[in-house]
Amino acid sequence: MSSFDKYQTPLSTRYASQEMMTIFSARTRASTWRQLWVWLAEAEKELGLDISDEAIEQMRAHIVVSDQAFAVANEYEKKFRHDVMAHVHAYGEEAPAAAGSIHLGATSCYVTDNADLIFQQRALDLILPKLAKVIQNLQQFALQYKDLPTLGFTHYQAAQLITVGKRAAQWIQELMMDLEDIETVRERLQFRGAQGTTGSQATFLELFNGDANKIVKLNEILCKKAGFPSTYAISTQTYTRKVDLRVANAVCALGATAERICSDIRHLANLKEMEEPFEKSQIGSSAMAYKRNPMRSERITALGRKLARLPADFTATFEAQWFERTLDDSAIRRMDIPEMFLLADSILLALDNVTNGLVIYPNVIRSRIDQELPFMATESILMKLASHGVSRQDAHEEIRVLSHQASAVVKQEGGKNDLLDRIKKTEFFKPVWNDIDSLVDPKLFIGNCPKIVEDYCNGEVAQKLERYKEALLEVETAQLSI
Repeated sequence: MSSFDKYQTPLSTRYASQEMMTIFSARTRASTWRQLWVWLAEAEKELGLDISDEAIEQMRAHIVVSDQAFAVANEYEKKFRHDVMAHVHAYGEEAPAAAGSIHLGATSCYVTDNADLIFQQRALDLILPKLAKVIQNLQQFALQYKDLPTLGFTHYQAAQLITVGKRAAQWIQELMMDLEDIETVRERLQFRGAQGTTGSQATFLELFNGDANKIVKLNEILCKKAGFPSTYAISTQTYTRKVDLRVANAVCALGATAERICSDIRHLANLKEMEEPFEKSQIGSSAMAYKRNPMRSERITALGRKLARLPADFTATFEAQWFERTLDDSAIRRMDIPEMFLLADSILLALDNVTNGLVIYPNVIRSRIDQELPFMATESILMKLASHGVSRQDAHEEIRVLSHQASAVVKQEGGKNDLLDRIKKTEFFKPVWNDIDSLVDPKLFIGNCPKIVEDYCNGEVAQKLERYKEALLEVETAQLSI
């Protein structure tokens, strides 16, 4: 049967990186189980249990699960209806000297839970520098356009001017929050270790003849081998599913941020002020050949929407666990944990590509400003008239009348905003005619935006990116083939 004859997730066939897919592959999963069994045997031997050197050597020689070993394990699982025990027996066939020592004292969650923690650790380590790369792209973009005025929008209506760089700085701040949250869960991630069937460590206490200190030492050895600082102080049969929820809350929030940023980009594309990269031979629409659709930002929006809603699954899985463990967490976690990281990875690859090639159209931006700025400048004109001794209230009424006339031209006739021309032709405003043009320079209306961008991007952002300096020097911008 061809791969085209069965469903495959688009995350693996279209969007995610090979590195992330490898972390959650069947071979990595089964081989990590074997690595965990090797570490357990090595640690138990070090602490005095009778496990032969030959047994450990045979186990080490067959850590990577071959296609043949998968076939053997599949046959065992048909018989046992237990995936872990199927792999125990398949491993024993390849390492016969260790057949009686594999999984000694352990429960299934020794391999399944510890492996899931290892995979999450690796996946977090993979997405963190990718997120830093997106932030770096936008940092450079924000600094480049820190002085370029653009309309701000509140209620999606024209509001006070900001700069293109200032809007990008807001995106950066939200991504920085994601980076900090993901760093935090990565730093706090611990190991389950060897805890027994209900977290009582009873089996290991028996193996070590009641020496509880050896159990402490056993877990210290396992943590060192696996690259974790420590084990969770309390475990049941599993590590608490609260851990998965904490990780999901941090990682999945990235989906909401990505959706928000790309919604802005899509609106700006409609206004023709900004575009995502568009390849020379790219087709925007099968029917309308002229179109340049923001399909990458739309894809990110869709993936972000899915990712942002995954915490509901993790919440339900955590809250539905009874006492020391129920197995209703198993099937859903097999889907949710890989999917969460494949989504985050896919989003970051696409965001890197988009944010590294954003195109700005300053003339379009200026023309849109010119449609709104005359209204915004009226307060400055009022103040200038007042400095010439003109009544503020009289000036206000004159401007009100002319503003309504200009607004009618824009809204009812589809014309351009001619308020300034009307002011220049109205005798009442003669004292400030020569000042009008200087009063409507857009840069007079952007407030402190350039400094805000500089201070933030060269300060807090630069300091955070320093942590990822080496990774950022090595990484290239993601290229999308689809």
